[in-house]
Amino acid sequence: MRIVNRAHLPWFIFVIAATFFAVWLYAGNFSPQSLPSALRLPDALVQKPAEFRNVGGTPLGLIFGTIALAIFIFAALLGVRKKIVLWRIGTVQRWLRAHIWMTLLTVPLVILHSGFRLGGPMTTLIVVLYIIVMVSGIYGLILQHYMPAIMMERLPAESVYEQVPHIRAQIVAAATKMRDSLKPAPPTKPDAGAPAPSPAKVVTAGSMPMASTAADLSTPTARAKSVVGSTITAETIAAPEKKPEEEKVPPPRPPELMPPETMGTPTARVPEGAPVPAGTEKITGVAPPAVEPKSIAPPTPIAASAVAPGEKPPAAAIPQPIAKPAATASPAKPVAATDTDSEAALLDFLNRQIIPYLSARRGDRMRLGKPRFSEDTFRFVKLRVTEGYRDRVEEMQGWCDERRMLDLQIKLHHWLHAWLFVHAPVSFLLLMLVFWHAFVTLFNY
Repeated sequence: MRIVNRAHLPWFIFVIAATFFAVWLYAGNFSPQSLPSALRLPDALVQKPAEFRNVGGTPLGLIFGTIALAIFIFAALLGVRKKIVLWRIGTVQRWLRAHIWMTLLTVPLVILHSGFRLGGPMTTLIVVLYIIVMVSGIYGLILQHYMPAIMMERLPAESVYEQVPHIRAQIVAAATKMRDSLKPAPPTKPDAGAPAPSPAKVVTAGSMPMASTAADLSTPTARAKSVVGSTITAETIAAPEKKPEEEKVPPPRPPELMPPETMGTPTARVPEGAPVPAGTEKITGVAPPAVEPKSIAPPTPIAASAVAPGEKPPAAAIPQPIAKPAATASPAKPVAATDTDSEAALLDFLNRQIIPYLSARRGDRMRLGKPRFSEDTFRFVKLRVTEGYRDRVEEMQGWCDERRMLDLQIKLHHWLHAWLFVHAPVSFLLLMLVFWHAFVTLFNY
């Protein structure tokens, strides 16, 4: 709550005026000589002289103490007012402003009630607790004055504090969904609940023939059996059709024992005693004519460079290709990342760093909780994936940035409200001791 506000000006004037009035009453009763004659109290406001061991037991001291106790009770009712939202006795903001300024007014009242003395052990304990309550309250007031500006500067998008666990769970669920989408699809397995194939459509290979098939029994089942197994095939075997009776053909006559041979064929034989036809008698006494050998020309000499057909030319005669100069070794080019490599890199990055960081209870203790390390890491991951997967990297970076902002909001929220863990219980203890102190005072004085 900001103190520098026009709504606090009336309360500030009231506290200053009440403080001066209380000091004037105290000085006019217990040290009237310190006041100028123009500021002395009227006789109606001056208490009768009496013997008291301390200022707190005097009527004026009791008045100061009673007002301080009433302010303590009113300050304790602020917590009740916050719980009862529909309570129409002033707004919460007005109660808070009254709580701040009225408790500040108790400082001069308590000091004047004690007469600038600590007293016995009980009053000393009450004063120590009162100092703790006031210091913690002023510290919380300073935090509430400056912390909202810091949160607006460092938290661009502030969330409702009670919704922070739900938002973190949504971020983890989104990261888990992306990880599952990057996992390779498992191989398809046959459905266990699918009906088994019909036995009529299966032919068992390699099985022994049935006895009915081996025995050539003429039964419908035996004919339907496969020669390679005993399973009935899917095709229906029709009954054998009756063939029409073939016309009877007379048997062929046996061939003659000695068929006549045709003359003039190579296989023809001449019967004994028959005249030999002309041109078939054996020629005797005729010599073949002599053939004179032709002269063979000398071989033509072959040049040394010539090569006989069918032979390989010498190594010197074969033209060698011109050797090209060896090219300088070029540096190896980096292999471009593929979609499979990108998915594997993102999957590993999600499992190793992203999901553990998003699921951690204290993300500020992990490396991705540091802005500089997170920025360098995501820049490196973008270089490892293809262009199509960089949108996913930016989405992951957005999750980490949001988680870091949520952690910062929780930290600032703890700083903003941690002082209440000291202020509230000590205030309750102080109120109980003040009641005990008032009870004892009424019986003793």
